[in-house]
Amino acid sequence: MAHMFLRETILTYRERDPAARSYIEVLFCYPGVHAIIWHRLSHWLWTHNLYFLGRFSSHLARWLTGIEIHPAAKIGRRLVIDHGMGVVIGETAEIGDDCYLYHQVTLGVARAMGGKRHPTIGNNVIIGAGAKVLGPITVGDNARIGSNAVVVDPVPADTTVVGVPARPVDRKLPRPTAKQAGGFDPYGMPCDESLDPLLRDIEGLRAELAELEARVGRMQTAPVPDSRHTA
Repeated sequence: MAHMFLRETILTYRERDPAARSYIEVLFCYPGVHAIIWHRLSHWLWTHNLYFLGRFSSHLARWLTGIEIHPAAKIGRRLVIDHGMGVVIGETAEIGDDCYLYHQVTLGVARAMGGKRHPTIGNNVIIGAGAKVLGPITVGDNARIGSNAVVVDPVPADTTVVGVPARPVDRKLPRPTAKQAGGFDPYGMPCDESLDPLLRDIEGLRAELAELEARVGRMQTAPVPDSRHTA
């Protein structure tokens, strides 16, 4: 079982990262792979009531990889943590299958409370670098979270959100399978077809303002009718 898990994880990194030149390189040089392997151990210890050993194991993993995953967090299959430095995954966080996280992503809490405090991430979700997903919210399947977004509200499936606080952009995503390369958007933000609706509205207001300024300028330069000839 452990052998199948390791093989599947390495194969996923090899397929998704064009910089990976070999399976050996992925195994020995990718901290995301190491962090997932350590988490398997830490999570096993935690679920067998060996809480201190689980926390100590996750602490060692954080020191070695720069990725902090609480041993109680639930992580699905084929998770890719790209670059990885500064990633934080909290105690009650849950991550589905085929997800992709970039560096400095935080799955954290919005406020101190008991019970479920961290987000639940669906399948095939991409979270861009520096994004913060906070609180016991749900991010639906196939969602995309743009870099540096701060997400405090639930994200529906097949939705891309950007900004602080995060807002949906006007684009529907296809439902790709885990092996369809065409369905993968680096950093969770495709470069075409989508605009932040707030930025679009601001651009519209700027265009209207520029038009009004031009009209006022034309009025100021227009010749004034001679009142002696209008009587």
